Amino acid sequence: MAQHVEDLIGDAVYDLGGAKIGKVKRVYVDNASGAPTWASVSTGLFSEDSLVPLAGAQMRDDPTELQVRVHKEAVKTAPHLAHDGLITQDSENDLFVHYGVDPNRAGWEEYGRHAGTGTGRESRAGGPAGTTGTAAPEPTRPDMPTTRRPEFLVRSEERLNIGTRQEVSGHARLHKYVVSEEQTVTVPTSHEEVHIEREPITDTSALPADFGEQEQEVTLHQDRVTVDKEKVPVERVRLVVAQVEEDQTITETVRKERIEIEGMDRDDKLR
Repeated sequence: MAQHVEDLIGDAVYDLGGAKIGKVKRVYVDNASGAPTWASVSTGLFSEDSLVPLAGAQMRDDPTELQVRVHKEAVKTAPHLAHDGLITQDSENDLFVHYGVDPNRAGWEEYGRHAGTGTGRESRAGGPAGTTGTAAPEPTRPDMPTTRRPEFLVRSEERLNIGTRQEVSGHARLHKYVVSEEQTVTVPTSHEEVHIEREPITDTSALPADFGEQEQEVTLHQDRVTVDKEKVPVERVRLVVAQVEEDQTITETVRKERIEIEGMDRDDKLR
């Protein structure tokens, strides 16, 4: 078993099933308890370092091999360490959620306090982590500098990014079919009628006096209405797509962080 936290640097890290994850590059401790909490592990030549929880970790038979309580796949998908080597409170919370680690039991309790005092998390391999505190010097690794972390909090908030995307809203098509309707049209017509016309004869010698039974017949005519149908084009019909502009009101909930002073007798809050 490693006697000091810095002895873990360079140790091989294996997952819960015995698969090798990588090698330890840094160790982060909790300043409140002094227990190691996270190990920055190099998983490959071109890969970013991954943070692995040390809660429940054990040294293997080989004292240079460390076995952690998570699987390699979880390490591959874990949030990566920032390039400045710092672990912010938000980043640590994301790691707790990702690995399912209880924040109150995140330390490797087999180790005691191995560094100077502070108020945040410290790295034992060349850089601090967290939001406050300073890292203890590493005498055996002069190439890893000591850096003071800024003593401030960063407030963040969500902002809406509104945009539009075009999508299919429906289909329209023309369909032609036949209906029947009645039409009433007034057509002028004519017909012939017969009536008796009497004309007195003044010259009795001008016409013979045919006495007896006789008949005279005339042919009468009339207009008869005839109906015929023909198909004729009356109009062209087509679909035309028009762009219509309108305003839509969007309501969404966003979150923002608030920062307030604790431990002081004042009611005002700082945003």
